[in-house]
Amino acid sequence: MIIYEATKSEFLEDVFHDNLVNNICNNYNSKIGKINASEVRSWDNSMQYMYRVLMDQEIPNDAGVAIEFKIPHTSRRVDFLISGRDAESNSIVIVELKQWEKVEVIRGKEAIVKTAMNRGLVETTHPSYQAWSYASLIKDYNENAQNENMSLYPCAYLHNYLKQGEGDPLTDPVYEYYIEQAPVFVKGQAQKLRDFIKRYIQFGDNKENLYKIENGRIRPSKSLQDSLSTMLKGNEEFIMIDDQKVVYEEALYLAKEALRTNTKQVMVVKGGPGTGKSVLAINLLVHLTNQSMVCQYVTKNAAPRSIYSTKLKGDFRKGHIDNLFKGSGSYVNAPKSEFDVLIVDEAHRLNLKSGMFQNLGENQTKEIIEASKFSIFFIDERQRVTLKDAGSLKEIERYAKENNAPLTIMNLESQFRCNGSDGYLAWLDDVLQIRETANSDYIGSQYDFRVFDDPNEMRREIVNKNQNNKSRIVAGYCWNWDKEGKSNTNHYDIVLEEQDFKMSWNLDNSATWAIDPESVNEAGCIHTCQGLEFEYVGVIIGDDMRLENGRIITDHSKRAKTDSSLKGLKKLIKEDPANAAKVADEIIRNTYRTLMTRGQKGCYVYCTDEGLAGYLRERFEGSNAVYKDDFFREKSMVAESTFRY
Repeated sequence: MIIYEATKSEFLEDVFHDNLVNNICNNYNSKIGKINASEVRSWDNSMQYMYRVLMDQEIPNDAGVAIEFKIPHTSRRVDFLISGRDAESNSIVIVELKQWEKVEVIRGKEAIVKTAMNRGLVETTHPSYQAWSYASLIKDYNENAQNENMSLYPCAYLHNYLKQGEGDPLTDPVYEYYIEQAPVFVKGQAQKLRDFIKRYIQFGDNKENLYKIENGRIRPSKSLQDSLSTMLKGNEEFIMIDDQKVVYEEALYLAKEALRTNTKQVMVVKGGPGTGKSVLAINLLVHLTNQSMVCQYVTKNAAPRSIYSTKLKGDFRKGHIDNLFKGSGSYVNAPKSEFDVLIVDEAHRLNLKSGMFQNLGENQTKEIIEASKFSIFFIDERQRVTLKDAGSLKEIERYAKENNAPLTIMNLESQFRCNGSDGYLAWLDDVLQIRETANSDYIGSQYDFRVFDDPNEMRREIVNKNQNNKSRIVAGYCWNWDKEGKSNTNHYDIVLEEQDFKMSWNLDNSATWAIDPESVNEAGCIHTCQGLEFEYVGVIIGDDMRLENGRIITDHSKRAKTDSSLKGLKKLIKEDPANAAKVADEIIRNTYRTLMTRGQKGCYVYCTDEGLAGYLRERFEGSNAVYKDDFFREKSMVAESTFRY
């Protein structure tokens, strides 16, 4: 969608006669909706500068000019485009316009700067990265851009920014790669920007290339498909086996049926921790993208999105891959059936509504189903860990029916975590008194489960096990995440004075805590590890869970004030105290169930409540005795049958 388009000469006329901003506003109101006053001021200012830049006879009068081009299946808009041709190909110059006057360098984060915005200093992407990523998205997903011999040339223009000489933070070497891909021009460099445009726009096209990218079929590029396939090859973390393969093939069939018959399809895949939901989701993302389907991986949690995009990325630059991984609130205004496939991982974490204040859209489940031809939801309703988690099988069934979409429900049973032990998961549900199971006294595996009296000893053991950078300490959210120490590993949030134990929560300057080399020194919480797995996990159970008279009791009042998991509980207590207590209890138990099932090979536990520690140890020792009895009984039977033979 383009808000304003014209030839260069028409654009200059509109600016000269002071009609441009009115035309933009009228088009914006009719195509998008209510306009922001600050955006109008921005256009009024920036377009005067672009007017001066384009007042050059060597830039063809019939070159195309577009303002506010909305990139398909994103909420992002390109500020300014100029279209035409050079001697060899069709050309589009992309100009990212900024009002900025000052920036600060941010190190340790790729392509991030700090600048004044919305009456405060905020971290945001470098302008060159922003322009480059927009060009990459158009090239990766617009079939005309791929097939019409079209070249895209991104740049950024900060017309209010005064260059600070040597050591200018805007052109710091840390941003060198992206500045090479998309040059950045500042105040006093209008001539340089002109020269950049003239290099690629030598002949006019009467807006023809603008028409092509606005009306181009949305399809992933061959280069993106090949890169994803290459990334997946040889990556053993994403290999499917057993019932994963069965579900995978059914999902591929339904995706093709949805496109072939032009009817919606909805699929639900139910499975507990470690049944391979995420492995299956990633394989589907790669394969369906490779089949030229517009496909995205969706999850509310930022941590899995960051981890998977980083693992798949390799040397592939940020922007190409990141657009495949989206938050669950990305589809509020998505057109009906815009995507071929949306793959929703951790569907139990979907919110009712989107936005910071949960006030956007109608229902995330509904939006995802309506925005896609085929939607697949991976769900485990026992992993609901916040009051806002509203994703459920019932919700999916409701909106599938509203959209006349056939619903397919499948189960993942095979266990690929906890040493392959289905027994451990059932035992844990029984032990945490979530539900009674047949595994009350039987784990059925040599899973390395231990209860520690000393958290320092548990930490030492986790550090020893961290040979492959795949062991972590996690904790219940019973300690505040102090604002002043969020980027300092030596600021201790979790303090157990009697045990002389101190530890920092995970740092806020890394979205990849689960795979960062030094992260064993910081404790993760439910929000940084749900949907992920490690070889060994050490779990600190805080004061929100204790033992009283042989029963496990949860206490929501012991949760940290900085934890938003139970936000809204006070209101619920006033309205329906019995239900509020039930929901809070369920969330706390589910949280520890989730934390205690992150380890593939072992789970180590420390409890602040001694009674709970004794209970867990007793239950495990009892189950271990049953396991040993069965082991020796089976061994004796084998020996006896061998003797008889």
